[in-house]
Amino acid sequence: MRPLILITNDDGYESKGLRTLVGVAQEFGDIIVMAPERNSSAKGLSLTTDRPVRVKEVSGQWAESTKIYACDGLPVDCLKLAYEHFCPRVPDLVLSGINHGSNSSINVLYSGTMGAVLEATMLGVQAVGFSLLNHSPEADFGPCVPYVRTIVRAVLENGLPDNVALNVNIPRLPFAEIKGMRVCRQARARWMDSFDKRVDPRGRPYWWLTGIFECENAPTDSDEWALANGYVSVVPVKPDFTCHEAAEQIAQLLTS
Repeated sequence: MRPLILITNDDGYESKGLRTLVGVAQEFGDIIVMAPERNSSAKGLSLTTDRPVRVKEVSGQWAESTKIYACDGLPVDCLKLAYEHFCPRVPDLVLSGINHGSNSSINVLYSGTMGAVLEATMLGVQAVGFSLLNHSPEADFGPCVPYVRTIVRAVLENGLPDNVALNVNIPRLPFAEIKGMRVCRQARARWMDSFDKRVDPRGRPYWWLTGIFECENAPTDSDEWALANGYVSVVPVKPDFTCHEAAEQIAQLLTS
């Protein structure tokens, strides 16, 4: 029996990155796709709780012999719904992406692409998120294909550690200029957000989120260094946010 691969994203079911990912995944197993009807970037692990969530089948529009569903919810809604109601059995692998834009460093906390990956991990399913450092809807995903193929094959053949997923980011470079893959740690960075105050044509104020990405520390073993130097970054991530190395210090602080 071929592996069952469940695929989602946060850019929407018509995105070029999703089509590229499906094309590679079809080489390895049977595919079910459930993705948002519209762009749902930066939704993280959010769920739709204030209304019903609806799904429509759109199979045949761009991938033959693949079940494709569009959901009017968020990426984690897609993952949970597909897992519970649309997959004939527990998936062997969840893939998310290929995202249009970076999900390196602190972006993993905001990303809908990686929110679905972490949700899959909590359900006990192996999962990988892929992102390309190019926000354009017409980005060239060709250079991603060999790396996606290598990683999907390796995960299916060898498995991932328990409760661990992969956050894969691919630099915006021609394939010949990418130097290979590096397993990295997350660089220390943050978004310096700012709400730009504006006025609409009726004179009413509104605010538009802007921001600057600041990398505080990008040593040579970090994802930001790898991407800046032409490597694909592969960061093992997990849903457990416990800072184990600080537990003893916190215990002493609270009992002193």
